[in-house]
Amino acid sequence: MPPHTQYISDLVRKDDHDRFLTAVFAPMPARDGVMALYAFNIEVARVRESVSENIIGQMKLQWWHDVITAIYDGGPQGNKVPQGNPVVEALVAAIRAHNLSRAYFETLLDARARDLADEQPADVYALEAYADGTSASLTALVREALGVHDGASKAAGRHVGIAWALTGLLRAVLFHARANRFLLPQDLLEGESLSAHDLQDQSNAAKIGVVIKKIARMAEIHLNQARSYRKDIDPRVLPALLPATLADAYLKGLARRKYDVFDPRHALQRPAVIRLTWNAWRGVY
Repeated sequence: MPPHTQYISDLVRKDDHDRFLTAVFAPMPARDGVMALYAFNIEVARVRESVSENIIGQMKLQWWHDVITAIYDGGPQGNKVPQGNPVVEALVAAIRAHNLSRAYFETLLDARARDLADEQPADVYALEAYADGTSASLTALVREALGVHDGASKAAGRHVGIAWALTGLLRAVLFHARANRFLLPQDLLEGESLSAHDLQDQSNAAKIGVVIKKIARMAEIHLNQARSYRKDIDPRVLPALLPATLADAYLKGLARRKYDVFDPRHALQRPAVIRLTWNAWRGVY
């Protein structure tokens, strides 16, 4: 076992538990690559919350850009890959073992740069583009780590990635609002006579719920589109698509609570582990 394997597994289990639950269904040795990708995503996703100044966040993301460049072609001025970072070491092993596409890493990092700008999406298309650049790019890399490259699996993975990101954003609306991050589209909020700064006011719960419901429906559409490829996908891609099962459960929970993000049960919902295991056994997502 490589020295970084346990560290990476523990990191993903702790900081991205939902994806960890899906990754355990990946076969060895692909599982190490999948875990490495999720660990990389954790590192870049938390840049915005880990810095007090935008410029520092930009420097951290640039460091990851330089790491990717170094892995693929020696980096700027022939720089070598940094040593001693377990996530970097795991990422190097995953890229070399599975011939992962550089373009997906670049797209993901570029999309994460938008986090630092703190720009509210103007409309649902901007929100979907963000979900595509971040989560769908990560799903594409996981698919490659599983050795899958067919068109149906690519399309299904993209839709699952977008749906998972949209679901996660809905679950984190209040968390983001308290950190002055506003990811609900401006046009949908304006349609309910809301501004981004109204999101923390519980008296607006019903209006916010209307916006939440519309985005939840978007996520459901992407899940349905992903499932339209079920008969054509390479079955090896299943671990990359299993977040669809968890997204389904979270979206149904939102619906039961009438899309009220202030409902205390919202924060208590746990991943649908039994359903996830059953679907993994049946080969569906």
